[in-house]
Amino acid sequence: MRIVGVDDGSGQVMVGSLNSDDTEVVVIAELAEFWAAPADHLTRDLRDSVRMRAHAVRLVPPVLPGARVVCIGLNYADHVAEGTFKDQELPEYPTLFARWTASLTVDGAHVPVPAGEDGLDWEGEVVAWVGATLVDATPEEALAAVVGYSAFNDITSRKAQKRTSQWIIGKNGDNSGPLGPMVPAGEVGDLRNGLTVQTRVNGTIVQHGSTAQMIYGVGETLAHISELLTLNPGDLLATGTPSGVGYARTPPWLLHPGDVVEVEIDRLGTLTTHVVDNTHRLA
Repeated sequence: MRIVGVDDGSGQVMVGSLNSDDTEVVVIAELAEFWAAPADHLTRDLRDSVRMRAHAVRLVPPVLPGARVVCIGLNYADHVAEGTFKDQELPEYPTLFARWTASLTVDGAHVPVPAGEDGLDWEGEVVAWVGATLVDATPEEALAAVVGYSAFNDITSRKAQKRTSQWIIGKNGDNSGPLGPMVPAGEVGDLRNGLTVQTRVNGTIVQHGSTAQMIYGVGETLAHISELLTLNPGDLLATGTPSGVGYARTPPWLLHPGDVVEVEIDRLGTLTTHVVDNTHRLA
């Protein structure tokens, strides 16, 4: 099952299941209704549900407007070792930053290179979707609350990111958060068992890692966050990227208009993004 958002032009976003050849979406529920009880909706019998032709609607992330998107900045030791923080000890707690939901988009999206940037950088990773309210949760409770996972590309404007110690502005460019369909957690399994994360630029492999290498686990990180703020159904956790990012290469390798990026993750599929010039922001 692959869960997507659907905008049919009526002003209401629906959540549906995209079929295997991307031609049809079976409607499950309205967006807020879905996130009120996501686990229940994922087990519904959809045989009598409304079907929409995918080409006749606009696919959107099935994300609530008020959802929080929390991201782990440094979660693979080989990625830490290749970058700016290579000479520092690993912190006890994960480095977290935020994305706004407005930065999220879907498979096939066009991502503009902002003015003033030499290019964009790729970061292929897995996103976990929270499916239940979490307050002071244990790691086990938090992991059990994850309702699904998606492929994600945390596309970064490195100049903006590195101007200050706060990363948010460089992580929230227009369309800079392509997000694949959500696959139910039961179909994915435990990330600690290892899903292969591979990123390709114009067909060349630039990242190849395993989620088994993550420093901070999904359950542990969500539990830590839940000590400070209440996590709600529909919130997201981006789990970090393995080594191979562009800025850390010699010479640096950044994305330019015309480049195509693919993030392929076991059981989650392939997420494709097209890099375009800044004029597309005005389109």
